[in-house]
Amino acid sequence: MTPWDLLALPPLPEGVLRALVAPLGERVRLRVPARRDRAALLRALPEAEIVLGDWSGELALDAEAVAAAPMLAFVQQPSVGVDGHDLAALAAAGVPLANTAGVSAVAVAEWCLSAALAVRRKLTQADAAVRAGRWPQLELGTSELSGSKVGIVGYGPIGAECERLFGAFGCEVSYWTRTPRETAAFRPLERVVAESDVLVVVIALAEQTRALVDPRRMKQGAVLVNAARGGVVDQAALVEALGGHLGGAALDVFETEPLPAGDPLLGFAHVLLSPHVAGVTGQSTGRVVEAVMANLTAVLDGRPVAYVVNGLAPDISRKFGHSPVV
Repeated sequence: MTPWDLLALPPLPEGVLRALVAPLGERVRLRVPARRDRAALLRALPEAEIVLGDWSGELALDAEAVAAAPMLAFVQQPSVGVDGHDLAALAAAGVPLANTAGVSAVAVAEWCLSAALAVRRKLTQADAAVRAGRWPQLELGTSELSGSKVGIVGYGPIGAECERLFGAFGCEVSYWTRTPRETAAFRPLERVVAESDVLVVVIALAEQTRALVDPRRMKQGAVLVNAARGGVVDQAALVEALGGHLGGAALDVFETEPLPAGDPLLGFAHVLLSPHVAGVTGQSTGRVVEAVMANLTAVLDGRPVAYVVNGLAPDISRKFGHSPVV
């Protein structure tokens, strides 16, 4: 049987990619683009039957890329986020797109909790003061997290884990998600934003969620924690609110990554900045590899894949008369 053509796009050395897919044996033929640019991607796509996506978004599959891949049968994204890929174009072409849902839930939720604590207890300011030879025990004006109202925007696996962790710290937790829930903690978005002492944003970026959160509507002294995507929060409004009534923010994601030099967010001492690392731990990376390999193996074995996010059935078939390798 002819091996499946697997085009790997993650920003990893080719040797590492080959080691990762080695358990699939001769049932796949691994290729990588000649260079990490759009032209090389488009040249590599016509033969691709499976695409292992690029979590950086640099080599995303937009409508033009999908049209350049007539043999494409399946896309496996090695991350939870799938922004950059054109889900509608993939669905129209009959190509299921799967992510690795849930693998980073614990990691991201732990980051959200620790970031909220760091901002409320002003750990970065305290560290900077001590390193500068000062000892501001009474001037920092810190506050406890316990007893605070914590609102969560988004209630997938990460949001649910955030609810558990913040609840364990004695917080009163409410949440909003696009699918209403019959629980006491579910509230309208306006209330969650306006009433929370700490607002945690962990919802996926989509056209419906772009600029969803307006920090100007948050309460006096509140803290924003964003571990979703930069585009979910109105960044211009965030800068305005940080210069006014907000008590601080913890940001792991930004509209432009890396954060450009001179960005106004760099000028706020009460903002904790993080390089999109909330979900990156040794444990979560291991779970990503396991989820990716489980789905690739399922394709080769003729079994349904898991976590398809673009509305198609999870059954993968080769195109143009190819038969799966068995």
